This record gives sequence, structure tokens and C-alpha cells, in this order.
Amino acid sequence: MLLTNTQTAAWLDHPHHGATLTLRNDILIPEPSEGEVLVKLECSGFCHSDVHSIYGETPMETNIAGHEGVGRVVKLGKGVSSDVMGKLVGVKWVYSACGECETCKVRYVHCPHQSNSGRNVPGTFQQYVVSPLKYTTIVPEGLEPEIVAPLLCAGVTVYAGVTQASKFITKGDSIVILGAGGGLGHLAVQVASVSGYRVIAVDSGDKADVCMTSGATEFVDFLKQDVEQTVKGLTGGIGAHAVMVTAGSEKAYESVPKLLRNLGVLVCVGIPRLDFHVPISPFEIIVRGLKIVGTSVGTESDVQELLKLTAEGKIKPQIEVYDFNDINDVMGKLAKFQVKGRAVLRLPQ
Repeated sequence: MLLTNTQTAAWLDHPHHGATLTLRNDILIPEPSEGEVLVKLECSGFCHSDVHSIYGETPMETNIAGHEGVGRVVKLGKGVSSDVMGKLVGVKWVYSACGECETCKVRYVHCPHQSNSGRNVPGTFQQYVVSPLKYTTIVPEGLEPEIVAPLLCAGVTVYAGVTQASKFITKGDSIVILGAGGGLGHLAVQVASVSGYRVIAVDSGDKADVCMTSGATEFVDFLKQDVEQTVKGLTGGIGAHAVMVTAGSEKAYESVPKLLRNLGVLVCVGIPRLDFHVPISPFEIIVRGLKIVGTSVGTESDVQELLKLTAEGKIKPQIEVYDFNDINDVMGKLAKFQVKGRAVLRLPQ
């Protein structure tokens, strides 16, 4: 039984550029409905996409952001088995999907009717959150919540991206990862390396160590080297089998056609300005046989496979952990790209 009916949450009055969050202690603890669980969160990742939402750059229809929450089940809705009480769980971007459309039958994370944590339902920047059990991740005991949090979005997104690329390339093939030393990128390097691909990491020189320790085969400093010439020099002069863009950089996307070989695949992960378009003509795509795929988070099976790799010590997110009270400072660092790896907030207990 909960001893109070109110909680602390980071409240957003309305999204706009430069917005700040207000820590409020008067937010009602939600009640789980049928099929839902109430989770007392221990931590939440702070994704760069949260900054986009809070700043009004992407749609946000709730006052509480966040979509990388980890905590324990403390209350059950009607019809939920008592077996999950007390379990360590993860609350992700996809809060729910319709489960009935053609898209859901193939890959529900792209459902056009989905609801999302921190977008149109209250997110994980609060002490307690409700979540439909069907879309809640049961976390294997032994994994640290702070390590799990960024895997629920960044980790599973790049895992799904590598999985999508795997439909067109085989083990030993080359994959260029642009923005390889960032929060998404260093995880993409790890996943691609574990999956058996030759990883060419591209980032600034200060990210070389994190890229190489994450499993990159080669590193290219885009500030000091000609990326196109270097990549082609490493790939027999014809380019990589795949390029994954993990940064939201327009220049990164603009460079892709020059880095891919014929029959290559572009994997879009990083989110640039919404009105930006990759400068490649249909003619070039047709003649060269190029493929373009996009990926947004991943399915529950993707998450479980990723957590298994993490439990085996094969995936190790680089994180910076902050107190929940510092949430606005963290947002400022994220906006200026000053966080190394992924930011994680510890919720008050």
C-alpha cells in the first residue's frame, strides 16, 4: 500500500525553445487500469529526443517527458498476474499500439495509432508511472537499472538498425557508423561488432578511444581526414556495404551516398531537422541499387535479446548519472552535446 497519493515530477507547462522543467511535489500518483501496472521508478534515461519535444521541435501532448524508465512494480491493475509484483521492469517509448492494423502484425513499433511515453501520455520524469503490462519490459535480475535505462531507447534502436541492415549484408561486411562516439553511436558500434561486422567508426578525434573500446575495427576522424577517401581506401575503393547515421547531423546524411558501394544500404537512426531531406536522387538509388531503411526503437523481443547480450557483458553503455534535481542542468548539457554517452537521472526514493 502506498503511503501517499502525491509524487514528485518534472513538469512542463508548454513546449517551447529554451523551456525549463519545474519540479513539483503535488502530482497525483496514477492508478493502474485493467492490464496495467504501477511502477515506482528508480531511474530514467534522458534522451536527446526529449529535448526536441520539450523545446517544441517535435510533437508533445503531455506535461511530463521521458521514455527510458526503470523501476519496480508496486501495484497491479485488474487482470494482471500477481507474479509481476515487485519485478524490475522497463517503461519504453511505445506505451501501447493498436495491435490490430497491418503494421502491428508485422512490427508494432511503427503502428500509426500508437501512444508514446512522454509524447501523448505522461512519461518517466516522475516517481511513479503506469504502463500496460503487454508493453512493459521484464528486466533480468542482476542488471543495474542505470545501465538498463538507455538500452530501452538508444540501445534497442541501434540494435533494430543493425538487425534491419542484416537483411542485406552478411557477417564480415563493412558498416560505417557516423557519430560513432555519441550516445547512440557507441552502442551501435558495440552491437554491430558483436554481430560480426567490420565497423568503421567516424567521429571527432576525442571520441576515438570510446569507439575503439566499443569494438570498432577502424576509426576515422572527420575533422582531420577526408572521410570519403579514407572509407573507400579501407573498402577496396568501392565504399561500405552499409552506413548507419546515428547523429542528427545534416552533413552526416549528406555524406552517405559517397560512402556507400553499389547495392549498399543506408540505415537512418539519428534525427536531423524535420524539414531536412537526404540529397540523393531516385535516379542514383535506381542505378546503384541502393536501399534506405529507417528504424524507431525496437520490439520486445529486440529488447530481451539486447538485455541478454548486456547480461553476458557484451554490451556496456557509457553513462553519466545525475540527481533528478539537476534535470534542467542535464537538459542544457544535452542541448549543447556535452554529455558523454547517455544521461541517466536517479529518481527520489
